[in-house]
Amino acid sequence: MDMTLEVIPLPVSDIDRARDFYRDGVGFHVDIDQEVVPGMRIVQLTPPGSGCSIALGDTVWDTMAGPRPAPGSYQGLQLCVTDIEAARAELTARGVEVSEPVRYAPDDGATFMYFKDPDGNGWAVQEYRRRAAEPLHSLLAKQAEA
Repeated sequence: MDMTLEVIPLPVSDIDRARDFYRDGVGFHVDIDQEVVPGMRIVQLTPPGSGCSIALGDTVWDTMAGPRPAPGSYQGLQLCVTDIEAARAELTARGVEVSEPVRYAPDDGATFMYFKDPDGNGWAVQEYRRRAAEPLHSLLAKQAEA
């Protein structure tokens, strides 16, 4: 059985502010912004080219067992780009405060930069130049054929 990770609920304190940040600042596409059942509003956003989305909701946590995560408590969410300098330029032009890229090693995949959303949820952006020639969706399609 295939299992795909497609949606990550993200704890935020203000759905509209978070939606605007991810849409206007980071450039995510708004897939859903509606009350999906009475009393439960969901805003689902997807990064360009991604197969995984984030979901913002004020009562989404009520449907899950376990503790309710605090807004800003998620750290280490990660995006991948093929050109970190271009990504940094785009994010800063959109008003996102993003760190300078840090090259931890000369290898592809070893350069990162970081930003936080308005609640403090922390994101890393990894430069993975190989994805320019080998997009993830192409690799997954080849894997499915094998």
